[in-house]
Amino acid sequence: MSKPKIILIGAGGHAHACIDVIEQHGQYQIAGLVGKSEEIHTRHLGYYVIATDGDLPKLAKDYQYALITVGQIQTPDHRIRLYHQATVLGFQLPAIIAPSAHVSRHSAIGAGTIVMHGVIVNAGARVGNNCIINTRALLEHDATVEDHCHISTGAILNGNVHIDTGSFVGCGSVIKQGITLGERCIVGMGLSVRHNQVAQARFVGSDNS
Repeated sequence: MSKPKIILIGAGGHAHACIDVIEQHGQYQIAGLVGKSEEIHTRHLGYYVIATDGDLPKLAKDYQYALITVGQIQTPDHRIRLYHQATVLGFQLPAIIAPSAHVSRHSAIGAGTIVMHGVIVNAGARVGNNCIINTRALLEHDATVEDHCHISTGAILNGNVHIDTGSFVGCGSVIKQGITLGERCIVGMGLSVRHNQVAQARFVGSDNS
């Protein structure tokens, strides 16, 4: 029986990492990527850019599944726009979980979220829709990550941490147990967050506490 085909919306570096996870996940066949007009017919790890954002209504008639494969650092806006566009058009956005990840059966992963290689999502943790849980990140017990967040490589969210919508936690950063980050926060690389952060806070330097 042939695998269902999936369209990847985004053709940059993050898409390459997603391709590898999807291939190892093994449940979907990549039909092609959606990129910029100048990227049409270019190849990414053996898969072609077959369309631009403007072609999504037509693609939705031919393909059931899609995944947002645009990266997210400074702002979640592009991923949010594409996610809403895809869902309005009727695409189904599955959760994709790398075989090497450990995702507790007592946790929850939302639609369109990708869980990359070596991630641990512990019991009671909950991840919303359209998130990136990047390579070797750790979400401890009862942590919550709301929609459209990026938890970057090697980041650690300790127990009962709450990350609100659209936030970014940089690689190697550690969020102390019970801490809340408000909406659209940015935490830089390799930092230790010990106090709650208000919405749109930028925690990016050693002078923060």
